[in-house]
Amino acid sequence: MGDMANSSIEFHPKPQQQRDAPHAGGFGCTLAELRALMELRGAEALQKIEEAYGDVSGLCRRLRTSPTEGLADNTNDLEKRRQIYGQNFIPPKQPKTFLQLVWEALQDVTLIILEVAAIVSLGLSFYAPPGEESEACGNVSGGTEDEGEAEAGWIEGAAILLSVICVVLVTAFNDWSKEKQFRGLQSRIEQEQKFTVIRNGQLLQVPVAALVVGDIAQVKYGDLLPADGVLIQANDLKIDESSLTGESDHVRKSADKDPMLLSGTHVMEGSGRMVVTAVGVNSQTGIIFTLLGAGGEEEEKKDKKGKQQDGAMESSQTKAKKQDGAVAMEMQPLKSAEGGEMEEREKKKANAPKKEKSVLQGKLTKLAVQIGKAGLVMSAITVIILVLYFVIETFVLEGRTWLAECTPVYVQYFVKFFIIGVTVLVVAVPEGLPLAVTISLAYSVKKMMKDNNLVRHLDACETMGNATAICSDKTGTLTTNRMTVVQSYLGDTHYKEIPAPSALTPKILDLLVHAISINSAYTTKILPPEKEGALPRQVGNKTECALLGFVLDLKRDFQPVREQIPEDKLYKVYTFNSVRKSMSTVIRMPDGGFRLFSKGASEILLKKCTNILNSNGELRGFRPRDRDDMVRKIIEPMACDGLRTICIAYRDFSAGQEPDWDNENEVVGDLTCIAVVGIEDPVRPEVPEAIRKCQRAGITVRMVTGDNINTARAIAAKCGIIQPGEDFLCLEGKEFNRRIRNEKGEIEQERLDKVWPKLRVLARSSPTDKHTLVKGIIDSTTGEQRQVVAVTGDGTNDGPALKKADVGFAMGIAGTDVAKEASDIILTDDNFTSIVKAVMWGRNVYDSISKFLQFQLTVNVVAVIVAFTGACITQDSPLKAVQMLWVNLIMDTFASLALATEPPTESLLLRKPYGRDKPLISRTMMKNILGHAVYQLAIIFTLLFVGELFFDIDSGRNAPLHSPPSEHYTIIFNTFVMMQLFNEINARKIHGERNVFDGIFSNPIFCTIVLGTFGIQVIATIPTSQLKCLKEAGHGPGKDEMTDEELAEGEEEIDHAERELRRGQILWFRGLNRIQTQMEVVSTFKRSGSVQGAVRRRSSVLSQLHDVTNLSTPTHAILSAANPTSAAGNPGGESVP
Repeated sequence: MGDMANSSIEFHPKPQQQRDAPHAGGFGCTLAELRALMELRGAEALQKIEEAYGDVSGLCRRLRTSPTEGLADNTNDLEKRRQIYGQNFIPPKQPKTFLQLVWEALQDVTLIILEVAAIVSLGLSFYAPPGEESEACGNVSGGTEDEGEAEAGWIEGAAILLSVICVVLVTAFNDWSKEKQFRGLQSRIEQEQKFTVIRNGQLLQVPVAALVVGDIAQVKYGDLLPADGVLIQANDLKIDESSLTGESDHVRKSADKDPMLLSGTHVMEGSGRMVVTAVGVNSQTGIIFTLLGAGGEEEEKKDKKGKQQDGAMESSQTKAKKQDGAVAMEMQPLKSAEGGEMEEREKKKANAPKKEKSVLQGKLTKLAVQIGKAGLVMSAITVIILVLYFVIETFVLEGRTWLAECTPVYVQYFVKFFIIGVTVLVVAVPEGLPLAVTISLAYSVKKMMKDNNLVRHLDACETMGNATAICSDKTGTLTTNRMTVVQSYLGDTHYKEIPAPSALTPKILDLLVHAISINSAYTTKILPPEKEGALPRQVGNKTECALLGFVLDLKRDFQPVREQIPEDKLYKVYTFNSVRKSMSTVIRMPDGGFRLFSKGASEILLKKCTNILNSNGELRGFRPRDRDDMVRKIIEPMACDGLRTICIAYRDFSAGQEPDWDNENEVVGDLTCIAVVGIEDPVRPEVPEAIRKCQRAGITVRMVTGDNINTARAIAAKCGIIQPGEDFLCLEGKEFNRRIRNEKGEIEQERLDKVWPKLRVLARSSPTDKHTLVKGIIDSTTGEQRQVVAVTGDGTNDGPALKKADVGFAMGIAGTDVAKEASDIILTDDNFTSIVKAVMWGRNVYDSISKFLQFQLTVNVVAVIVAFTGACITQDSPLKAVQMLWVNLIMDTFASLALATEPPTESLLLRKPYGRDKPLISRTMMKNILGHAVYQLAIIFTLLFVGELFFDIDSGRNAPLHSPPSEHYTIIFNTFVMMQLFNEINARKIHGERNVFDGIFSNPIFCTIVLGTFGIQVIATIPTSQLKCLKEAGHGPGKDEMTDEELAEGEEEIDHAERELRRGQILWFRGLNRIQTQMEVVSTFKRSGSVQGAVRRRSSVLSQLHDVTNLSTPTHAILSAANPTSAAGNPGGESVP
């Protein structure tokens, strides 16, 4: 399909083809002409058709179609039309490519800080020192860099970059798979629609996507028009264009006054035939979708004609979806005579600001920047202290002068200090943080799918945890959207439940069945359930379904009545609209007279009744006094029970007195009331409990509905939105507007601020009222913090409110495409309880990230202080950069996975939302972080400064800068890692709970990761010399035979033997070094032929030898002894750490 759409693009930007319009693929109209035509309305459109084509038949001739026979069902012809005019399919918004998603993920502040640190670190690791020190330059801080360590220098930078790549790929992959899921859902919905067209004189049902320009389509009451067209013939056709214009009044269409029919509009009355003139992205709905960014790329390729509107559109596409304004365009007529102003307005809208960041994103970015700054300061101080220490020691205490030939040596020292500084910075930045956020959100989104939340924008899931207000629809969300008749007033009796058919007079029953079956859309039906035990399926208008259900409950069937009087035999239909609030149908009686059936809102229809049927089915007078009685005794009690009351009435006209059918007030008057029924949309059984949870969690639920105030109030009371004795407001739309607008009719925030805090129910509200309320709550500054508002919506007209809200929930079942496009989360079951689940998951994400932060920051605080003090006091960091990266990357990545997958619990709903201003790190967390840091630092510093005494090993302090690893520092590293590992368990609770093990086994991922990390750490740090089997391989047999007792007795001997062995190792090492030196000298001469290079190399080798031979200090002894195997097994001369 996509390919065909693309091929249709080639046609219309080519100017020469437009000049030869009559030859446009053999058709007499170009795509551009038709598009321009469809942007006109009313008289202008008629004038244009007359000027260009003579009349509609002329247009049909140009499009090579017959107004009566339709197109020939010829595949080649249909294909050609698709090629030229496009196909009736709005290509979904071009999904972002994986690379675009990767690029977006890279924009994260934390990641940028990391990238910079990594690149600097990598650059420095490849920096080759220009020369070695000579005697004159002083032998400051001991020997040179150990070669193995130098070669491993790049690992650190590479490891950081690897972590960045991990985070970016995970984020991008998440977004990509989510988008794919959403597309799958959409395409499933789209494949099911069909429409009636005439081809070869036959009526055919074709899939909507198969419609082409030139098709003759049948339109009838209840249709949603799938393409734009021009009317050929119409019977009392009225269209609801509110989805395009926002105007709720129905527009009367006729071939001689206003023949333009637009896609996306609903047929509310009558029927007709139209010729299709624009499909897909060229239809009015297509153009709106394009403005919303769907199918936008198609348009960009198409419209090179320089329409300003498209310029605005492209700029709106480069911005993310989160734009207010873009959707508001659909609320206005798309193009009017004042086109210029529209385009200016659109331009302004397209550049509207993006939605602000989600609560968590904002706090995390702020935190990342703060940590980055702190890290920079610490690393700068470290470098300054090291440089000063070096300068003072060298030039002041030892009194040396700066010699020109020593410059490279000193520079090398400064570079080393800089590397230590970068290490401190790297340690300070929490690499795991972006990954924790991503994993946490991705995990939640996957799990939320099971809870019927399809999350379209990742951050919406977390914003939902901070929601303080939910503005919910009533129908379908709080209620089941299965209207049912529960009370009725028939033949002078008020039935509180469905009456038995035998209790009713046959005449009343017969009239009632006919009135309901005929006077409702024939598209409304009740079908048998799909599954055993399910409820019957309601198709079409829900109120009419309730009445048809009432007929079935009375053990009668509506289908035979409809077969007896098919739809085309109906003489006249006054369809339901918001002004009439009633629907009437006229049928011709066998005697030549007419009968009118009418149904509608009881308060309106009863005013037109002059008679009522008594219990015997005879007429009885119905005076205004009777009406007032009935309102008081029947209708008000029903409304107070939350029922919608509908009156059903009829009127007979004798054969001689045919009225003027256009004078509706005359025709629908003087009626006889058959019945008044109370229809209930029952509250979903799980909703009251869900709303109670919301209120306990500090979230205010408000109901915004189009229903009347009594019904709305009753449903709100049943749901628990309003409680007796509370101070609340229930307003109708008109009253709401009166209270919030000033004399000039402008909305004032101050007035709104007086209304919304107490408002719980807004009844009889328009989509604009909903948008006003949402915007008013979000913009309000009265509370301590800004409100975070979630909104539910299903109609096209809810688009702006969904877009404006912090989180927009669209209905997956009842929602329109526009609503889904504007939303952040789609409720796949249209149920309010799913919103509560979303709140729970949102809070869980926030908590998971807080847990991870508590864990990560403890690591960072300890590591930075250790690296800083270590570098300043002992000239070297006890925790090497590579080791720190192992902790930061591997452990933290796993920790983020472990802490981010903690499942949510109901207890999350027992606290109030955090709000935008509350810091990410609470007091309790701060206490935990600092407490643990003090404990860890105490242990590490004890080990660092007196550890060698405890374990009776050689000290690793004051070793030459970058010397090979010592046992001392390995112990420190191991202790550090183990403390982090156990701190991971502490981090599971952040609200001051005592038991950190609570529910630990309910998260298998957590347990696996903690045990796995422990295992890896143990294996990674056991020195080769301690693995007995390996040690014995070099020592010959004989040790195995010694028993424990013998070992105990011979301890002293062994110590002595160890010393002998060590001396032997040293001699062996020294001998090797000699050979190595000679080989190096020879190879250097061969390589460079330059004496100077050889001398410099020689001095470095000598200094190494000097270190080894100078056995008086234990430091050097351990240096050379720590790794004899590596030297022995590595005659090439590289010492391996």
